[in-house]
Amino acid sequence: MRGFLLAIVLFIVLFFTFLAGIGCGLLISGGADFSTGDKIAVLRIDDVIMDDQNILESISKIREDGQVKAVVVRINSPGGAVSPSQEIYSSLLKLKKEMPVIASIGSVGASGGYYIACGAEKIYANPGSITGSIGVIAQFASYEKLLEWAKVDVEVIKSGKFKDIGSPFREMNEADREYIQGLINNVYGQFKDAVAESRQLTKAEIDKVADGKIFSGEQAKQLKLVDELGTINDAVKMAGSMAGIDGEPDLVYYPKKKSALMELLESKVNIPVLNATQSKSSFGLFYLVDIIH
Repeated sequence: MRGFLLAIVLFIVLFFTFLAGIGCGLLISGGADFSTGDKIAVLRIDDVIMDDQNILESISKIREDGQVKAVVVRINSPGGAVSPSQEIYSSLLKLKKEMPVIASIGSVGASGGYYIACGAEKIYANPGSITGSIGVIAQFASYEKLLEWAKVDVEVIKSGKFKDIGSPFREMNEADREYIQGLINNVYGQFKDAVAESRQLTKAEIDKVADGKIFSGEQAKQLKLVDELGTINDAVKMAGSMAGIDGEPDLVYYPKKKSALMELLESKVNIPVLNATQSKSSFGLFYLVDIIH
């Protein structure tokens, strides 16, 4: 009898330990999805795009998940650096060969954000969403006059006349401006080509919209820059339909957010978290809405 009671107690302890383990796992992972049905992944593109590592890793995880049948790319970004925007766009082009990819523009999906949207099969936007801003920008500050006022001399030794181009220690000359303008024009042409191919626009149509202007979602639809006016729910419904999913699909979100428990633990043990923008230089070319930035 005593042995029987001991066995019951041991079973109860093991059972609750098992449940506690599952609970901790859910907290640490930020909430696991145990669904056995078909899923739609919601890939979030937020804020200024300076680093694409989390997004590219998320796309790889989406591709590896056999239950994910379609992707909705939810964009709330004014754009960012050229290279990350192009890499995410290229990755979405490859992904849509395997499953439907729908873009949904929230408050703003402009410049680099719109570039990324062009990697999808269809683009949804709200009537008042801000989009467009097809163009490239580079900005340089000059401290030359300030240094003269402060009577500070800066000596520069370089291997070629363009090696210190964009330096804040001197004003740009005409040759510098011509060189940078040629670089911008080349990257600008890449943007126009991507939009024209994605949206099936003629040269006249792309030239009309690719002068840096921003548009509302309603205007963008008239200009063929988006396909439909609608919410993220409409985009999810379309993705499910294109994937042949019956009923309400389960949604799984990427990149995965850290749980409240993990954030608390990190704050308690003082683990430094480096913001991507903190490690970036201000030098570069950007697909970015300047008035928002």
